[in-house]
Amino acid sequence: MGNTSSPFRSVPGMFLSRVAESGDAEAFSHPVPDPGGAPETWETLTWSQTRDRVRDLALGLHSLGVTSQARCAIVSSTRIEWILADLAVLCAGGASTTVYPSSTPPDCAYIVSDSGSMVAFAENDEQLAKLVDQRPQMPGLSKVIVFEGTSRDDDDWVMTLDELASRGAALHAERPELFEELVSAVEPDHLATLIYTSGTTGRPKGVRLDHANWLYESQAMQDLDNELRAQGWELLTADDVQYLWLPLAHVFGKYMQVSQLRIGFKTAVDGRVDKIVDNLAVVRPTFMAAAPRIFEKVYNRVVMQAKEGGAAKYRVFRWAAGVGDRVARLREEGREPTGILAAQHRLADRLVFGRLRALFGERLKFFISGSAPLSPDIGRFFYGAGITILEGYGLTETSAGTFVNRPGDIRFGTVGLPMPGTEVKIAEDGEILIRGGGVMRGYHNLSGATEEVLTEDGWFATGDIGVLEGGRLRITDRKKELIKTSGGKYVAPQSIESRFKALCPYVSNLVVHGDQRPYCVALVALDAEAIGTWAADNGLGDLDYTELTRAPQVREMVQEAVDELNKDLPRHETVKKFTILPNELTVEEGEITPSLKMRRRTVEEKYRDLLDGMYENTVQSL
Repeated sequence: MGNTSSPFRSVPGMFLSRVAESGDAEAFSHPVPDPGGAPETWETLTWSQTRDRVRDLALGLHSLGVTSQARCAIVSSTRIEWILADLAVLCAGGASTTVYPSSTPPDCAYIVSDSGSMVAFAENDEQLAKLVDQRPQMPGLSKVIVFEGTSRDDDDWVMTLDELASRGAALHAERPELFEELVSAVEPDHLATLIYTSGTTGRPKGVRLDHANWLYESQAMQDLDNELRAQGWELLTADDVQYLWLPLAHVFGKYMQVSQLRIGFKTAVDGRVDKIVDNLAVVRPTFMAAAPRIFEKVYNRVVMQAKEGGAAKYRVFRWAAGVGDRVARLREEGREPTGILAAQHRLADRLVFGRLRALFGERLKFFISGSAPLSPDIGRFFYGAGITILEGYGLTETSAGTFVNRPGDIRFGTVGLPMPGTEVKIAEDGEILIRGGGVMRGYHNLSGATEEVLTEDGWFATGDIGVLEGGRLRITDRKKELIKTSGGKYVAPQSIESRFKALCPYVSNLVVHGDQRPYCVALVALDAEAIGTWAADNGLGDLDYTELTRAPQVREMVQEAVDELNKDLPRHETVKKFTILPNELTVEEGEITPSLKMRRRTVEEKYRDLLDGMYENTVQSL
């Protein structure tokens, strides 16, 4: 194990320490809709106010019988109530089971039942209906608490969040010492979080993360900041402002949540993805964590806006992007532009980059990217524009924060150096092995599965393939997703797919296929918003999405990008044929996970006929 150690015994203990240190400081802000239809406002909570609300909810849970490590499920999108409920569960001594709001009723029932959750929080009537529908499948679930809506007079199975808080407030009045007694009883090795992996294959597995896991993660963030300060850099302080939209059912969002408790920065909470761009100007964060798909969408929008401005404006944009790319590559080497390049960069900043930065509220220090690979070309585009994206890496089984690029020492295409206290080595077959305080204690109810990936001396087999370059980790692909053509050549599809997204802003997903086949082909899913704008600019504005997927002009546009992609690939990795899908890949259809990772096997199985069709009448020697 690593040397990083926390001064706290539990997450609730860390929370109360933060309250003691920063009681009157602002902890959270969140949007509040106006019932009359006026623009929504943002309400704030200090750390002391947060503690008071959490205390009442925690004591309410205690009154419902929640005891040490009892599981409580949270079925909700990211919102302030999610955070309050989670902290309340932990302060009561329980453990949170996270459930994506996009989960189907049977999936909800499976997670609630498998986890043994006795209480569930439901965001609204829609999420409540899922649980009501599956009630017979969850005999151990004794109470559902809704964030929005009213409890049912005819069903004492359901109560509101306010009703739970009232029960807790009454108990606090009777026993004012009880809350701190419950917190002090929580031990480092007690279960804190049960996260079911959304998984790219198979049924989700419950990952057991205890308080020590989260204490390690939050302390590693603090220790990293201390290291960077010694080098003249700064990561995060109590003066920073986080914009948190990430799904809190996902380990990445949870990681950002516990990091706040350790460092004390303010967090603006709003899980509505369609509000991200608008909220950036309102919140004006100093940092935000996101999946690469968010950066791809911003990049695509910028490219489209430049094209909409006419040929001259687009030429200026392409010139500025080229200048930014050269500057970004210099900065990766630790150098700054001089002479003509520096003058060109100042001009590009005035014409293009300054406006881009303004979209993010002018205070941004950096973004953190995780959950899936970031295209190096897109990373460099933003870096050249003065917007830093720190790509990192981690899994649910490693509590998310495992590797990250450091400010001032970025290498695009890598996920940076290990976090303090984490060890890494590469197995003979190229698999990445990790050991440290963030590694899970095991899978829930799946001891055999745990032993398959976790050795007795603590090394976790990630299932990812990678190489170490000067201590930095470069991930080349998933172990089970490597393609081996019928000619015996290996292909890493993720690398090709990531590169293509920077070449074609009108595509949301490229699925490279070719395992045990003579050559590689691809399925192409268009981005509905981007292709609609392209169509309007190219005389096809009267066609709907499905019609556009069949339009020869669209195919020609995608073909140009594929040709550009193939130029730099070895012959066995080139995409010989492609098919444009009639629809986007969606979470609802099970084609991508709620954390926006593609389920490759699901997609390949669903479109097996299309894939087979691209190999008909082919010559095996190709």
